[in-house]
Amino acid sequence: MSTQLRPRLAGSIPALLALALAAALLTGCGRPAEPPAAPAPAVGQQTTPALAGGQPAQATPAASPEAASAAAEPAGAWWNDAVFYEVFVRSFQDSDGDGIGDLQGLIDRLDYLNDGDPTTSDDLGITGLWLMPVAQSPSYHGYDTTDYTTVEEDYGSNEDFRRLIDEAHRRGIKVIVDLVLNHTSIEHPWFVDSASGPDAEKRDWYRWSPTDDGSKAPWAGGGPVWHKRGDGYYFAMFWEGMPDLNLENPAVTAEMQNVARFWLEEMGVDGFRLDAVRHLVEEGTRYSGAPATHAWLAGFDDFVDTVAPDALTVGEVWDSTAQAASYVQGDEVDLAFEFVLAEKILRSVQQGKPALSSQQLAELLAAYPPGQVATFLSNHDQPRVATTLFKDPAGNALAATTLLTLPGVPFIYYGEEIGMTGNKPDERIRTPMQWADEANGGFTSGAPWEALNSDLAEVNVASQAVDPDSLLNLYRRLIHLRTDHPALLRGEFIPVESSCDATLAFLRQTPAGDAAAPAGQTVLAVLNFARKGELEGCTFSYNGAALPAGTFQATELLSGAAAAPLTTAADGFQDYAPLPSLAAKTGYILLLEP
Repeated sequence: MSTQLRPRLAGSIPALLALALAAALLTGCGRPAEPPAAPAPAVGQQTTPALAGGQPAQATPAASPEAASAAAEPAGAWWNDAVFYEVFVRSFQDSDGDGIGDLQGLIDRLDYLNDGDPTTSDDLGITGLWLMPVAQSPSYHGYDTTDYTTVEEDYGSNEDFRRLIDEAHRRGIKVIVDLVLNHTSIEHPWFVDSASGPDAEKRDWYRWSPTDDGSKAPWAGGGPVWHKRGDGYYFAMFWEGMPDLNLENPAVTAEMQNVARFWLEEMGVDGFRLDAVRHLVEEGTRYSGAPATHAWLAGFDDFVDTVAPDALTVGEVWDSTAQAASYVQGDEVDLAFEFVLAEKILRSVQQGKPALSSQQLAELLAAYPPGQVATFLSNHDQPRVATTLFKDPAGNALAATTLLTLPGVPFIYYGEEIGMTGNKPDERIRTPMQWADEANGGFTSGAPWEALNSDLAEVNVASQAVDPDSLLNLYRRLIHLRTDHPALLRGEFIPVESSCDATLAFLRQTPAGDAAAPAGQTVLAVLNFARKGELEGCTFSYNGAALPAGTFQATELLSGAAAAPLTTAADGFQDYAPLPSLAAKTGYILLLEP
């Protein structure tokens, strides 16, 4: 591994301007008629199969809110029982003192995430890892690839990566990696060849035009998408250092399929987070969500299924719920990140009352096949949760409780569990992990690639690990509770009415016959978003037949304390008061047992 951080940006763009441009949007994910599972050529070998095309998959109409109560599909998919953790390898743990996080450092810290022993509770308990780009790149973030099949030299070697996979799997952790299909680095040999002239072998691996039509990237403040090179212009939507691949070229499609096959078969990954999926194929000046993008993604997803039927594809679709869900409804990706829900959770905490009622939440969730949505609070492109919530420990705790009691597959951004802060520019959202109140936070024995946060003394793993009331220990309890209770992992979502405006309540329920709960299991989540004081007299009602008539004992799972019994009729329950009062910014998880 190098001892210096290589130049972060390619080309002649001044570094500060380039950083600002690169900090724009990095988004992502894909299926057409199923391509044949041809023998795998060596990655880099040009092939020309038929382009995975055809008509785009049609999104099915949104299901009724009641459909959100159906069992998660596809039945038995491993990710339905997972809690993921997003890691920026460069910032997680440095093992050799060069100031840059690496794969060995991540291996050394795996027991913090999951020690592989289900009887312990002092690990975080996550069962999935999402690694931000780990392939060779000239930039610090890695989203501009120069070699898709070689691990970034700052992080280690391909053999180091395989060892990481082995160690993670031994602990019950699945690993997915960022796969950047939309664009490469301007320094990638493919683009170097393509830019060498109109007759270049790989000229049509990228999009070229004799003129600039003046169009802009499809988001507020988007910059130009056509960039001058020689006598022509190449298309690069995010910034000029990341030219877009021409995925309408069958040879390019075949090459990206080979890349996916390599990571699945040769490196042992369990799937991909697919970057920039809204923007893969352009139709004229339609640069986002074009029918051809849906068709290409559907074909790519089919190809992945031929190589590894159990592989997960999760797409970043930074858009409305309806648009994001269409990629899942169309069977183009297994999961899509739900940006609207993330914003609603944080807004609820900020404003002191739910931004969505439980019925509205049911309607949002019903846009997806049951359970097939990637939920989160923030990621590497957004201000950190603790910053958004003004470093409010109780607010952070309530946001975490909301995330980890809702349906879907939750993703946690590294450091979120201890309340790390960070705001733009992007480097300050991706600062080194704060392990301890010591030199460089226990991240490195050398000079860190990026300075750590100034709140290191108060916000670190070591100090929170020994504090039973810390945010870290709440995350540990929440994740372990979720893993131990199938109703929280994959149960139905059933809206419950609240008498207090500041509260949100819902049932999570698995029916009888669940492998982990043969008699079925029901949990009532009560979330109080009020900013201060205690709420008294809040009651909760449900009209429906999810619970049989009878009396249920209620145990609050986070504290272990008993709550008031719940008496139900054949048509539900009315005016249930589980507790005399509800503390501000606090969530309660009540296990209901006959």
